[in-house]
Amino acid sequence: MSKATPAAEPTVADVVQETFPDLTRDVSTFPVREGEQPWTLAEIRELAAGLLADRDRLEAELAAADRDLSDLLRNSGDGAGDDQADYGSSALEREQELTLVNNMRDLLAQTKHAIERIKAGTYATCEATGLPIGKARLQAFPRATLSVEAKAREERR
Repeated sequence: MSKATPAAEPTVADVVQETFPDLTRDVSTFPVREGEQPWTLAEIRELAAGLLADRDRLEAELAAADRDLSDLLRNSGDGAGDDQADYGSSALEREQELTLVNNMRDLLAQTKHAIERIKAGTYATCEATGLPIGKARLQAFPRATLSVEAKAREERR
């Protein structure tokens, strides 16, 4: 009787390939700014792997934070004998947890959007101008959807 061998865990490269099957073709279409070298497959794979890891991490952290927030909200009325300082402290803790959860949700949405842009072949293109975002900007912040110039215009408004 033979033992069944467990299936091997997929590697990061396998997950990237499965998630982005057209990456080898699409990488040549990702624009760069004047003076920049074209994107390489290795560069995009590294960014994609980082985004996928961030997505998984953020989903797990968000689930835990949602549970913590639910516990805080559920237990917020338990202290019938609490004084005003205790009540204020509890309210501050709930507010901080809510802010943390909302920030995490925003970051997760940005991460998922970046993943979808890679899948669609539109990564590295400014959503406002259609011009290249720039490799350095995307390597520093892979979720960027606007070029530096478009982002500056947006922030001035």
